[in-house]
Amino acid sequence: MQKVLWGVDRFSTWIGKLFAWLVVVLTALITWEVFSRYALNHPHAWVLDAQIMLYGTMFMTAGAYTLSKNGHVRGDVLYGFFQPRTQAAVDLTLYIVFFLPGIVALTWAGWTYANESLAIREQTFSAEALPLYPFKFMIPLAGAVLLLQGIVEIVRCVLCLREGAWPRREDDVEEVDVDKLKEMVNVRDEDIEALDRLVVTKDRA
Repeated sequence: MQKVLWGVDRFSTWIGKLFAWLVVVLTALITWEVFSRYALNHPHAWVLDAQIMLYGTMFMTAGAYTLSKNGHVRGDVLYGFFQPRTQAAVDLTLYIVFFLPGIVALTWAGWTYANESLAIREQTFSAEALPLYPFKFMIPLAGAVLLLQGIVEIVRCVLCLREGAWPRREDDVEEVDVDKLKEMVNVRDEDIEALDRLVVTKDRA
């Protein structure tokens, strides 16, 4: 079971990291357009639409990746004090009541929305129109991947309710791990506390 959960996590991570490269494309596009507009006096009407579509794609496809890393914002003023089983019960309830209906509706409606756009070969309202339907197909794609990851999170909740502890997630290099950094540079908490006391003493002097 753990291999299946990690397999979906890896897939969501791969999708998120793949589309994260759009930030490079977006940065290059904006830089080029600024240069073209102000240095060459040759703006392009389609660039704004392209920027919006690229950013929207990047934003939507990051959802499953963030969920796989348990990185979505949570109001955990009380949640953090709960026992794992209580946390799992709360999460499971919210997944069933809110997440599943919302994401299923998003995926289903997004698929219909995108197909209607394809049928009429919808374009942006611009002097230099771009095809809009490829971007709209990103809605059901992002929804489907997020739904798959959500099912995995529901399974994790069930496992936690049964075993009393959250299943382990795979490690991923996302942010600086303070504990690992301390190990790398051979720094102990006692050393940091001693340094803090030394700084305080000097400040008072």
